Order: sequence, then C-alpha cells, then structure tokens
Amino acid sequence: MMKYFQRLGKSLMLPVACLPVCGILMGLGYAICPNVMIGGEIEGTLPIIGFFMVKAGGALIDNMSWLFAIGVAVGMSDDSDGTAGLAGLVSWLMIVNLLSSGVVEVLTGAPANAAFGKIQNQFIGIIAGLIGATCYNKFKNTRLPDALAFFSGKRCVAIITAVVSILAAAVLFFVWPVVYGVLVAVGTSIVGLDAIGVGIYTFLNRLLIPFGLHHALNSVFWFDAAGINDLGTYWAGELLNGGGGSAGMYMAGFFPSMMFGLPAAAFAMIHCAKPEKKSEAASLLGAAALCAFICGVTEPFEFAFMFLAPALYVIYALLYGVVAAISVALGFRAGFSFSAGLTDAVFSSFLPAASNTFLLIPLGIGAAIVFYLVFRVAITTMNLKTPGREDDDENEMKIELANNDFTAMAEIILAGLGGKENVTSVDNCITRLRLEIKDYTMVDEKKIKSAGVSGVIRPSKTSVQVVIGPKVQFVADEFKKLM
Repeated sequence: MMKYFQRLGKSLMLPVACLPVCGILMGLGYAICPNVMIGGEIEGTLPIIGFFMVKAGGALIDNMSWLFAIGVAVGMSDDSDGTAGLAGLVSWLMIVNLLSSGVVEVLTGAPANAAFGKIQNQFIGIIAGLIGATCYNKFKNTRLPDALAFFSGKRCVAIITAVVSILAAAVLFFVWPVVYGVLVAVGTSIVGLDAIGVGIYTFLNRLLIPFGLHHALNSVFWFDAAGINDLGTYWAGELLNGGGGSAGMYMAGFFPSMMFGLPAAAFAMIHCAKPEKKSEAASLLGAAALCAFICGVTEPFEFAFMFLAPALYVIYALLYGVVAAISVALGFRAGFSFSAGLTDAVFSSFLPAASNTFLLIPLGIGAAIVFYLVFRVAITTMNLKTPGREDDDENEMKIELANNDFTAMAEIILAGLGGKENVTSVDNCITRLRLEIKDYTMVDEKKIKSAGVSGVIRPSKTSVQVVIGPKVQFVADEFKKLM
C-alpha cells in the first residue's frame, strides 16, 4: 500500500511541476495591476500586461483538478502512455458534468445541494486519474471480434473509462454531499472558539489539501455558508463579521506560514537531501518556496512530499494551526483575494480591517525558525523519504556507462528478462529500471549484465531492478519502445 501511495506521489509531480511558474506569473501580475485584485478600471500598458499575466497563470491554477486527472492517469499507468491521460480526462469530464448543479437539479427536480457546486476539486481529479489509469492497465490489450476490431486495444480504453465513470458518478451522487456536509458541520461547530477555533480550522484546511476537500471548510469561514464571509467582509472594509470576531481572522494566520514557514521547511528538506541530490531537490523545492512567498501557491511544495512522507505532512498541518492561532491571538489581521502571499499581504494591508500588520515580520521569523527546526529534526530522526532522500544507492549516482547505445542496451536487457511476453510492468526511478515479470525462471542475469549495466537486483519472484545510473531514463525510453 505504501508503495502505491509513493507511486501516486510521484505521479502528482507531473501536474504540480506546472504550477510554480503560474503562481509567480499571478503574483507579479497582481503587483503590476492591483485592480485585478481590488477592483477598478484596468487602463494603461503596464496594468494590461499585469492583467494578461494574471490570466495566464490562472489558466492552470484555476483548473488544477483536470491537470491532476491527466497527470495521475499517466503516472499510474503501466507504461506512462498518453492514452491513459486521455482516459483520465474522459473520466473527469464525465464525473464533473454528471454531478454539476444543473444536471443534479434536473435529475432530482429540486435545488442542488451546495456540495455539487464544489465538485471540480483535486479530490475528483485524483479519482478520475486513478479510474483512467486502472482502465488503461486492464484493457489496453483487449481484443474484440473482427466486426469491432477498430475499437480493440487502446481505442477501447476511453469507452470503458466512460462506463466506469458513470458508475463512479452514481456512487459520488450519494457520497459527495455527505462528505461535504460533514466538513461543513465540523467547520460550523468550531465557529466562535476565537484563536483556538482559527488554529483548528487552519490545521484541517492544510490536512485536507491532498484531496481538495478544504474547499468545504473554506465555504464556512471565507464565504457565507455560516454567515461569516470573512473574505468578503474584509475586502468590503467591514470591521466585524457574522462570526463575532474581527474580519480577516480566518485568513491572517496563513501569511506567516506561507511566506516564511513553508520556505524554511523547503530549505530544511534541501539541507537533509543526499549530497548528490541536493541540486535536484533545490531546483524543485526552491521554486516551490518562491511561489509560496510571492503569491501563496503552496501545492508545488505540499505535493512534493505529502505522499512520500505522510507523517511529516500531518506535522506540517499542525504547525500551520499553531502559527495561525498565535497570530490571531496577538491581534494580527490581514486578508487575501487569492492566497496568503507577499502580493496579497501588501495590497490588503491598507484596508480598514487590517490590524497590527507589522507583526507579520516577527511572526514570520518565528514561524521560519520553528518550521525549519521541526522539519530538520523530523526528517533526520524518522528517516523520512523527502525529495532528495530516496532509497537509491549513493554509488549508483556515480555510475558512468561505457556503452551509450541505449537501444542496444534495452534490447539485451529485454532478452535477458525472457522477452516482452514475460514483462508486465516497466518503471524507473532516478538510477534503476524497475520491472515486474511473470516467470522468474526465464530471467538470465548474465545476459542482462552483458548490456553493460552495473547490477541486477531481484527483491521478489515477480520483481527485477536493473541498476543503470543517472542515464536510466534514456534506457527506459528505449525499453518502452521495444515493449
């Protein structure tokens, strides 16, 4: 099961890699054209450029759920084929359209539950991706009668996916409103607990990020599901909201963690990475930290480790809750229209509901210190597999192949495995080919090693790992072509 979630975590890197540049575009766009955020006319060359940048970045961030559907489907497929990505998109389109508020109202003859207005979330995207990948893996080699031969093989995957997605939508029709309702009820129950309630809400908000279910909680605190409307009252300049507290109290606590705590946690991960992998970890986590600081887009960082080290993610969510509770208790109030990054912090600080905004600096420094120390200690003492700490042998990173004919190497390895009929799954990590086989007696290790590889590892009767080194991707690509 853990291996499955680790693979899911790696699959999510494909869509998440798109987000940092989009987040930075939006942050810079808001800085150039603040009227996109606070309202007003957009006139002049620079504001129009800023508006253009905001819309360009939002094109992907606002549609994260279908990026997840495609990315998870491709990543979880046996051979990372684009057909699986198409199947994931088919599943997502089927589910979100069948469960849209308009369709539900027609089906039931009554107003749709508010839950169906929030159906386009990452949780549904991940489900759709898993459906698409599963259907692809199961039916990509299906052979149909001659009369239906056109739909054989990979062409039948999308059709089967559509049928499975209809069934999934039928199940979600009953399940999703219950899940959404429970989350709204939990949110409503902690209203009025002041700073403690803010801390609980913020902890749950981060904890639910992997599934996109935090939107249900947000509807209670940021919008008008329970009469609070924290976001709306803050930007309208009202000093008090329906929850009895000051406007911005359910947003302010995110700023210290997103702008200072998250980057510090990213640097802790980089420092804990293996020496030969520090540059790779720094490129991923550094971009994620910059994205969070500028505009509060945190998914590139969170999805980089939440499935690899779930215990660390719970600690991360808990730190958010503690920092938020302390921030609100000290009277810090701020708000955002997009997220808790530098851009929103600057432009929201001039509004009437803002209070003690100078506290952001000391609170941020305190959050940075705590996040860094806690992450550093947790990663090292629990030996967590965060980016840059994967299990590949350190010596494998130093391997230099004498033979760079990757096609020939792939051919020899495949022959040593007993041919493509004996191989059921092909994957690779940073240094190894990871293969699943049918009959272990057909594996010829001497034949495989004659390709010039560094070694062969057999963890089980159905698993073979071929140690190639950093150039493994090139061999894997040729191997998949042969398959």
